[in-house]
Amino acid sequence: MADHHSIRIRAMRTGGEILADSLIAQGAEWVTMVPGESFLPFIDAALDRRDRLRLLTCRHEGGAAYMAEAMGKLTGRPGVCFVTRGPGAAHAAVGIHTAFQDSTPMVLLIGQVYRPNIGREAFQEVEFRTMFAPLAKRVEQIEDPARIPEAVARAFAAAQGGRPGPVVLILPEDVLAETAKAQDVGPLPRAWPHPGDCQINRMVELLGAAKRPLAIVGGGGWSQDAADQLRTFVEAWGLPTAAAFRRQDILDNDSPCYVGELGFSISPSLDRRVREADLILAIGTRLGEIDTHNYTLVKAPEPDQILVHVFPAPEELGRVFRPTVAIPAAPLPFARRAAGLPPPAKSAWAGWAAELRAEYQANLIPQPCPGGLDMGRVMAEIQARLPIDAILCTGAGNYTGWVQRFRRFRRFGTQLAPANGSMGYGLPAALAAKALHPDRIVLAFAGDGCFLMTAQEMATAKLHGLAPVVLVIDNGMYGTIRMHQEATHPGRALATDLANPDFAALAASYGAWSASVTATDQFTPAFDQALAASRAGRLALLHLVLDPEAITTRTTLSAIRAKATAAGRP
Repeated sequence: MADHHSIRIRAMRTGGEILADSLIAQGAEWVTMVPGESFLPFIDAALDRRDRLRLLTCRHEGGAAYMAEAMGKLTGRPGVCFVTRGPGAAHAAVGIHTAFQDSTPMVLLIGQVYRPNIGREAFQEVEFRTMFAPLAKRVEQIEDPARIPEAVARAFAAAQGGRPGPVVLILPEDVLAETAKAQDVGPLPRAWPHPGDCQINRMVELLGAAKRPLAIVGGGGWSQDAADQLRTFVEAWGLPTAAAFRRQDILDNDSPCYVGELGFSISPSLDRRVREADLILAIGTRLGEIDTHNYTLVKAPEPDQILVHVFPAPEELGRVFRPTVAIPAAPLPFARRAAGLPPPAKSAWAGWAAELRAEYQANLIPQPCPGGLDMGRVMAEIQARLPIDAILCTGAGNYTGWVQRFRRFRRFGTQLAPANGSMGYGLPAALAAKALHPDRIVLAFAGDGCFLMTAQEMATAKLHGLAPVVLVIDNGMYGTIRMHQEATHPGRALATDLANPDFAALAASYGAWSASVTATDQFTPAFDQALAASRAGRLALLHLVLDPEAITTRTTLSAIRAKATAAGRP
């Protein structure tokens, strides 16, 4: 962070130099990118500031944007990505969509055509203010190099304020090349909404009358401090707490109050319990379509349960659900206030809470897995071998259910997964995690379809010396889509089979340690070798060959097909 007293009007600098200094002033340490001619003045400026601002050169703008988004998740500060105009920005849009739906602070910088050519459909020109308007919190084009510092400061403040999210800054090439005198601007003060007394008092009153309450935690803007304060609150009150989709690292899963995760991997028992609850305390989460099972667990717009909704953006409160109490508050101010509330002398829901916790623990016992490789036992071995600060990254697909159901997340910032269901996220997220935390174990899980969307970022790992462990779970198909095909059109699968490379050989060609695993008893020694390679600074990849029948953690492909056939589906 820049010292306030060092901020001054400097001598003439190029726009690229002003931009680099502005990012440093905001506390940015990394910029992910695929280089482009539209922002060469910035790259040149970064060379002279490489002790304070590091460039992470990627092989595809989608991977670069994912990495910046993952950095935003891990740090709570905006991850920064720089891409060139047109195709580069289009590729990066997937990371912006992820940051938007995941409520992750992020700043995307786009090099644009020269100002005199704007509006002529010049080479690779796109009107980015229109393109990104529905995907970003703010989109701004900078027309004057002297105005870069204030625009960057606004972008960082907007990305972190209220509901966190992405901001897009557009920088014409000649703006970066021009020289100007500019005043550096330090970080703007964080303006967090705090809960009011009347809202907190009403929440306490409703909790006091509840018999079957359930807290649901999720969304963005969390920190370890906020997570610790939340734990103090829910444990003092004995409040059963579920995690929203892919937000399982907010509450320590070993807490007696943790009762499982919502989303695609929700257990049948927790699904039933959400419906049975008489009060939902939603903290930080929007309660999206996946969390609510298509708005059936918590009905929109009128929930069956009493709803106390805590969210940092007031405009979201009441937009989908009508809450009984709406509390506009960021996670940390709310959690601190809640942690200081005196709990009731006697809980009316102790039995209810104990039942939910017992059901969560029963859900950790896997069913038999068809085929030679038992993913339930694989996850048990992973659980036994990882420290609590290990970071697990996933993309999207049915394979993620094994991680979401069986990994017990103990510490905040150890789950990186896209709540927008974006494929290809796991490997880039793992590289971002390794860049920030080189001494921690980082695992990337990817399906065979998911992995090949960003597999080229293994070259990024080689270039920058980043060494996570990658587990490619290969069942030879787009498994999620095949599952839905069999459930709706049994026996009529088309377009979901995959022809895959030898993933171990592919990884070896990038210099990685690699092995293929086809049987359960092969996994543990191979995984230990992969961890050893990673600790020695070498990328490691395990190719896990999974029977296509093992389509989810709970059922088989044949069972889904048979059920749909029996129901008379075409």
